[in-house]
Amino acid sequence: MKKLFIIALFFSAASSLLAQEIPKKQTKKQARKQEKQDKATEMTRQEEEGILVYSSQSIWGVQLRTNGYGAFYEKGKKKTPRNGVVYGIEFNEIKHPKEDKLPNGTGGFSFGNPYVYGKINNFYSVQLGIGGHRIMGQKGNKNGVAVSVVYKGGFSLGLLRPYYIQVEDNGVAKTIKYSTDPKTDSLFKFGFIIGSGGLGKGWGEMKIKPGIFAKTGLRFDFGRFNEVVSGIEVGVSAEYYAGKIPIMLYQKEKQFFYQGHIAMMFGHRK
Repeated sequence: MKKLFIIALFFSAASSLLAQEIPKKQTKKQARKQEKQDKATEMTRQEEEGILVYSSQSIWGVQLRTNGYGAFYEKGKKKTPRNGVVYGIEFNEIKHPKEDKLPNGTGGFSFGNPYVYGKINNFYSVQLGIGGHRIMGQKGNKNGVAVSVVYKGGFSLGLLRPYYIQVEDNGVAKTIKYSTDPKTDSLFKFGFIIGSGGLGKGWGEMKIKPGIFAKTGLRFDFGRFNEVVSGIEVGVSAEYYAGKIPIMLYQKEKQFFYQGHIAMMFGHRK
């Protein structure tokens, strides 16, 4: 009888402890659930108020520059409510301000593909950079515009691709590039030019010019939702290369390029 009493007392105590433990576990689970709900509610409130809330973003863009055009991709991570770090890659074609697709008197007549008289190289730049992103002003509401500044710098790889033209030489059509050889030089400068040599020429003959770059701009993000990037960027950039860049005949070769740009941006945040 005494043993049965002890066993019953033991089971009663165990049941009481178990009953107390279950509510505790349920309370912790409910606390985590409530924390998630509060966080979601806060993010919704901030989004309604136009505050950019995200941990990372990916942006693609196309840009028109004062000396050409290009495209870029950028990956960004937010470090503080207003500041973040960005990594980017760009591809641009840089044109000389004297380029003109209409033949002038020096170049003779043209009835083929449009060409640029006196052009000896196409010039491209591939840029890898790192920098920062700072939010200057939040949207205020979903229909507002967020303003931020972005800046980056890094390595710029210049690529020179020979520019080919089609000329007539004693009744025979030839595709040539600029050369110091007297006959080729004469045909290139004063021959009867049929047109350009086409986009397929010169890719296997590219020369590399290493350099550095720096870029900054103001961004205006007018996307209605934090998850979507939609906006424009206006800014300036500069590039410096280890050697002079020959693009046009009769024009000074430069190592330093300074330009403005306007870009359309698209992407997403999470």
